Amino acid sequence: MSVIIKTKSLTKCYGSVVALDELSLQVNEGEIVGLLGPNGSGKTTAIRLLLGFLRPTSGHAQVAGWDCWRQSVEVRRRVAYLPGELRLYENLTGRQFLDFLAALRARQQPDAGGMSSSEWAGSVEQLAARFALDLQRPIRTLSSGMKHKLALISVLTAQTPILILDEPTNTLDPAMREEFLIMLRQWRSAGRTILFSSHVLSEVEAVCDRVAILKQGRLAALERVSALAEYRRVRVRLARPLTEPCPVVSVVPEEDGRPYYSWRVRGSLQPLLRWLAELPVEDLRLEPVGLEQIYRRIHGGSP
Repeated sequence: MSVIIKTKSLTKCYGSVVALDELSLQVNEGEIVGLLGPNGSGKTTAIRLLLGFLRPTSGHAQVAGWDCWRQSVEVRRRVAYLPGELRLYENLTGRQFLDFLAALRARQQPDAGGMSSSEWAGSVEQLAARFALDLQRPIRTLSSGMKHKLALISVLTAQTPILILDEPTNTLDPAMREEFLIMLRQWRSAGRTILFSSHVLSEVEAVCDRVAILKQGRLAALERVSALAEYRRVRVRLARPLTEPCPVVSVVPEEDGRPYYSWRVRGSLQPLLRWLAELPVEDLRLEPVGLEQIYRRIHGGSP
């Protein structure tokens, strides 16, 4: 499996403020990777560096083998990008906007192949129907949610091998969000590589192969989503504190002063449960170790 997006010690500083701090990350061809983190964690900065919109302070990034700063035009020829903050041509209709972007791409990539004009038009109509969007209306008359749908259609109909999406489900209602996630899975099955940022843990867990969690500009965790289901957390409250060595991962004090001990366990629980059977257990809980657990361990709350 080839690496399609690669960063090594990628750093961006604004004076004394470090927006991104030595990010090293690889995204494989045909993979969906989610960027998670609160506002200010470095997600958008990382995306802008990949697209060549910003010059790195140090480190480097490559997309499809091209340097993201020195060869940014070649990078953008291969990427369809959805920004977090949209600025559309308000005087055009949705159809005119999509036709305009398609003509630009055709001039930039005359030998790219892909869909014919009729196939592209059919794809646009199909997506507009799925998103319940009237393409004949002027963009200035559309709500923010409808404008977002139009931008998504422009990205999804671009014949590029890579999608980079900054908060792609922002302003979408639950039904449209689920429809979009279905389309992401379809594009992955077709071999496209997708990197997107999000605040919504459930959608990242639903479609991503891996998730990168950023904290204060640094990569705090890189997890394979399928592996999270292999772990369980065992939380136990004892009548008295432990006095013998044990594989304790964390201790969370309770209001009455008696602690919960917790273990992150992969595989069989039998060895741990046999050991606990000899202790004064007052309460025992089994919890899945999902993405939310990992996120809360890093950030202490929801995104």
